[in-house]
Amino acid sequence: MSAAVPEPVSVQPVVAPLTSAALFLVGTIEPGGEDAVREVLPDLAAVARSLGFRYPDAGLACVTGFGSTAWDRLFGGERPAHLHPFQELRGRLHHAPATPGDVLLHIRADRMDVCYEWAAQLLAKLGGALRIVDETHGFRYLDHRDLLGFVDGTENPVGDDARAAALVGAEDPEFEGGSYVVVQKYLHDLTSWNALSVEEQERVIGRTKLNDVEFPDEEKPADSHLALNTITDPDGTERDILRANMPFGNFGQGEFGTYFIGYAADPDVTERMLRNMFLGDPPGTHDRILDFSTAVTGSLFFAPRADFLDDPPPPPDRASAEDRPEPVSAPVRQEPVAAGSDHGSLRIGSLQESAQ
Repeated sequence: MSAAVPEPVSVQPVVAPLTSAALFLVGTIEPGGEDAVREVLPDLAAVARSLGFRYPDAGLACVTGFGSTAWDRLFGGERPAHLHPFQELRGRLHHAPATPGDVLLHIRADRMDVCYEWAAQLLAKLGGALRIVDETHGFRYLDHRDLLGFVDGTENPVGDDARAAALVGAEDPEFEGGSYVVVQKYLHDLTSWNALSVEEQERVIGRTKLNDVEFPDEEKPADSHLALNTITDPDGTERDILRANMPFGNFGQGEFGTYFIGYAADPDVTERMLRNMFLGDPPGTHDRILDFSTAVTGSLFFAPRADFLDDPPPPPDRASAEDRPEPVSAPVRQEPVAAGSDHGSLRIGSLQESAQ
């Protein structure tokens, strides 16, 4: 009798089903480590297939992304059209910092040990070329809620809508099928949050807490989280991103929060949401959730298609790479900073499962 064939494990599955565990690793490439990073890229699929064969029910899905500076250190030739460093935002009260990040590893499965094993094998192959600067272990919490008690991800697109929102199209043919990824780690002030009444919490979010019903537009406060995260083009087209947020917590360190990760065909959509939240719409206001949730990291990556990793382009010519101007984001968007603490945000609302 032949052995059962497990479901294939795909590398770079941006649009993937929800899992109960996730491991987020952000790393910086050590000086001289570029060749070691390039050499391991074709092995990513083999590691995933090996684990997928042994643990076919784990639902392993792995996405690797690269920051703007790292891209020019690793790859010659064309760049993704909209790849640039994460844009720091500083409003009157709240701050979205930009933090170091050359490589993002977003590892999802229904078992944390399988996430850990994939990362352990990959980092062993890298041999110290990648220094992990942020590590977050995410978990599914109750009925898809964040630690603030609200369902997270209700408005996520699914199916074809998810692919259209998350994946680059024919407008950038060299990188079609890839995705721009913004990550931010948010720490919650649960003491202050839990001091609010349920009704006031619902006004902050723009959605009921128990039943997860969005307020009608006429009842939704203008500074609520949902109001400021709705992005509409001048022609009335509503723009969206695909979120894979996860709660995390550490009792010993007293840190509890949400790891925001948003995939988009165009990073401007995610950046417009963040500008609304931190700088206000109209300017001078801010997302009320930022009074209770502090952004402590912020990075932008591009996750190319799997075939790019299998056969990456030649490395850059070192001399020409040194002469190439460093891609930069727009100047820091800011307003005068008032006295008080800096805070951050997330997107509330249950991740609906979707298949690639």
